[in-house]
Amino acid sequence: MEAIEKVSAEIEKVITKFSAINEHSSKLIQNEIIALENMKATLEEQPPETQLTPQQINMVKCTITRTKEKLHRLAIDHRDLHGTVSKVGKAIDRNFIMEYHQVVRSDLFQNDYNIQLLDENIAKHFYRQGMEDIADSLIRESGLPKEIINEDPYAELHKIFEEIHHRNLAPAIVWTEKYSKQLEDRHSSLEFKLHRLAFMQIIRGGLQSQNEAINYARIHLSKFVNKFQKDFQVLMGCLLYLKNGLNSSPYNYLLRDEMWVEAADVFLKDSCELLGINKESPLSTIVSAGCIALPALLNLKQVMSRQVQGIWNGREELPIEIDVDRYHSIFACPILRQQSTEDNPPMRLKCGHVISKDALNKLSSASIMNNNHYRSMLKCPYCPMEQSVNDAKQIYF
Repeated sequence: MEAIEKVSAEIEKVITKFSAINEHSSKLIQNEIIALENMKATLEEQPPETQLTPQQINMVKCTITRTKEKLHRLAIDHRDLHGTVSKVGKAIDRNFIMEYHQVVRSDLFQNDYNIQLLDENIAKHFYRQGMEDIADSLIRESGLPKEIINEDPYAELHKIFEEIHHRNLAPAIVWTEKYSKQLEDRHSSLEFKLHRLAFMQIIRGGLQSQNEAINYARIHLSKFVNKFQKDFQVLMGCLLYLKNGLNSSPYNYLLRDEMWVEAADVFLKDSCELLGINKESPLSTIVSAGCIALPALLNLKQVMSRQVQGIWNGREELPIEIDVDRYHSIFACPILRQQSTEDNPPMRLKCGHVISKDALNKLSSASIMNNNHYRSMLKCPYCPMEQSVNDAKQIYF
C-alpha cells in the first residue's frame, strides 16, 4: 500500500504539471497567433509593392523574436514534463520490486499432495462466493475428487446475503425464523431489521397499502414492541405520511439504500457467529497476509547476509511479525522467543510456569552437563522450584 501511495504521488505531480503547462501554453500560443495576425493586418494596409518603413521592419523583427522566445520557453517546459514523467517509471522500479522468487519457497508445490491442497482451497473459495460453475470447472480440469469438497454452510449464507442486496428478503427471513431462538439469546437485531425492511417495502405502495402494512406489523413485528419500542413507534409514525409520500417525511431515511446494506452486513456477521464459521474466506485471508508480509520480506531479504540466505527454507515460520487477524491462540516461549508449533508445543511445568518443549529440552540438557551425570531434575527459570522433567505437561489451546 505504501508503494502504491508513493507512485500515486508521482503521478499526481505529472498530472498537475501537465495541466499547468497545457493551460499556460494554450494562452501563450493564442496570444502569439493574435500578435501575428495583427502584424499581418497592419502590413496588408500598405499599398502593394510598397517598401516597408524602418518602423515596420522593426515591428516584424520584434514580433518574430518574441515568438521564437515563447516557443523556446515552451520547449523547455516540455522537456521538464518529460523529466517528471520519467520519475514515475523510476518510482515504480524503486517501490515495486519484482524479484519475488527470492522470498518464495519453490519446493512447496512440487508434489501432487500440495497441488491438490491448493486446488481444493481455491475450489472451496469459489463455492463460498457462490461461483459454482467456476468451482465445478476447476474440479473437472484439475482432476480433483469432488467428494473431498465438503459443503460449506457459508455458501448458503452468501447467497442470502446477495439476495438481500437484490431486495429479496424471503430467504433471509426464512433463515432467521429457523434460528429465531438462538438469535434472540444472542440479543441480535437481525430479525427485526429484516421485518422492518419488509414493512417499508409494503408501505412504498402508498395509502392503498396501509391495511396490508398494519396486518404485517401485527403478525411479524408485534413481538419486537418491547425490545425495539422507539423503532416500532417510528414505523407506526410512517403510516401518517402515506398520503403525502414518505420521501418528504421525517422518516425518509428508512427508504435509503444504506438500510439494505446495513441489514445485509448484520445478517452475514450474526449468521457466521451463530454457526461458528469465519465470514472471510481462508484463501482471501492468506492472500491478504501475503500482501502485507511481502514488502517487509523483500526489505529484509536485501539486508540479510549471504550466510543466512537459506534460513527460511528450513523453518515453518516467518522471520517477521505480520499484523493480521488471529484465528487461534498463539503462545510465544519466554525463553527462546519463538512461537509454539506442533513439533514444539507449550509445556506446563509443575510450578505452573509455561515454556516451549525445545526450551525444556535445552534446560534438561544443561542440567545434565552441569552435574556431569544423568539427572532428570531441572530448575524452573522463573522460580527456585526444582522438578522432574517428566512432570511437565503439554498444553492444548
